[in-house]
Amino acid sequence: MLFSHQSLYDFTYKIFIKNAFAEEVAHRAATNLVKADLRGIDSHGMARLSGYIRLAKAGRIKPAAQLEIIHQTPSTATLDADGGLGLWTAHEAMKIAIDKAKNVGSGWVAVQNSSHFGIAAAHAEMALEHDMIGFAMTNASPLVAPAGAKQAFLGTNPICVAIPAGKNMPFIMDLATAAAANGKLEIAQRKEKPIPQGWAQTAEGEATTDANALKSGGTLLPLGSDADHGYHKGYGLGAWVDIFTGVLSGANFGAWVPPFVAFLDQQKNLPGKGIGHFVGCWRIDAFQPAGEFKKRMDVWINGVKNLEKAKGIDEILIPGEPEFRIEKERLVTGIPLQQKVVEDLEKLAIENDISFVI
Repeated sequence: MLFSHQSLYDFTYKIFIKNAFAEEVAHRAATNLVKADLRGIDSHGMARLSGYIRLAKAGRIKPAAQLEIIHQTPSTATLDADGGLGLWTAHEAMKIAIDKAKNVGSGWVAVQNSSHFGIAAAHAEMALEHDMIGFAMTNASPLVAPAGAKQAFLGTNPICVAIPAGKNMPFIMDLATAAAANGKLEIAQRKEKPIPQGWAQTAEGEATTDANALKSGGTLLPLGSDADHGYHKGYGLGAWVDIFTGVLSGANFGAWVPPFVAFLDQQKNLPGKGIGHFVGCWRIDAFQPAGEFKKRMDVWINGVKNLEKAKGIDEILIPGEPEFRIEKERLVTGIPLQQKVVEDLEKLAIENDISFVI
C-alpha cells in the first residue's frame, strides 16, 4: 500500500501529541520517522512508531523530558536527556554542537539518559546547511556478538558522517557496524523470508539464515560476518561507538543498554543512564574556504562515478545516493508500507482514537 509522506507525518505527529509529547518533540519525531521511510530505510520508519509509544506508556521514555548540560567546555558538552525521546534529544544535541562549532571550529556532544534516535543521518546532515561536516552515532541494545563470541554484547551501533559538496549531492555514509541492522531481520520476519548467510548466528554460534534467530537466543554478527571476511573490523567499529556513546557520556554500554521493546525489563544495577549518543561537527572553513572544499568534493565524487565499472555493474554510486534517489521517487509516488505495518498503525490509531484514513 502507498501513502503520501504528508499524511504519514500528520498521523505520526497526532499520535505523539496524543501521548503527551510537546509539539516540538512530536514534529521532530514525525519528521525523522517519515524521512526514514522516504529514503527506503523502512526498518526505522513507521514500523518503529508503536514501539516508541509502548516505551512511553511503560515509563521508559519521558514525554516531558527536560534536557540539561551537565558538563561543557567551549567545544564539548555532555547532555543529560532526562529519559527523553532520542529522535528529538539527538537533534537538540546536534544544535548545541553546531553552535559550539560556529564559535571554535568544531563541536562535540555526548548524550546520556536518552533512547533510540532513529536514523543517524537525520542528525548528522543538520550540519550541512552550515557548511559543516556532521557526525552522529549511537549505541543500542545488545544484539551483536563480538568477533569470536556466542553472546551478544554490542548493539548494531551505527555511524554516520555527512559531507557537503558543490554541484553534486552530499556524501552521506550511514551504516550499522553489524552485518545487518535488526530492523532488516524484522522486515524479513514480516515477509516470512530467510535472511542472507552472514547476518546472524544461532545460540550455539553457528551460521543461520533464520530471520527469527534472535528470538531463539542467537545473535547478529559484526560487519564482515566471519574471520575470513574481517569481522574483527566491524567488531572494532561497534566497540568504538559503544565507548564514545556509552562509556564517555555516562550512559549504559555493552550488555547493559536498555532494550527497545517495552515488554523486556531493564537490567538492575546499571552502570549508566539510558541509551547514549555522540554527535558533532567540523566547520569546513576551519581548514579551508568552504567553497573551495565543495569544488574539491565535486572532483572527488565525479572521479569515483567515472571509474570503469566492474562486470555487471550499471553505475557506481556514492554513499547516500541510493537513499537520495528513493526519496526523490517516493515524494512523488508515495511510501510503500507492508501490510503488517499498516495493521500495526491501524491498531495504534484505534488505541489513540485517531483516524487512520490516508
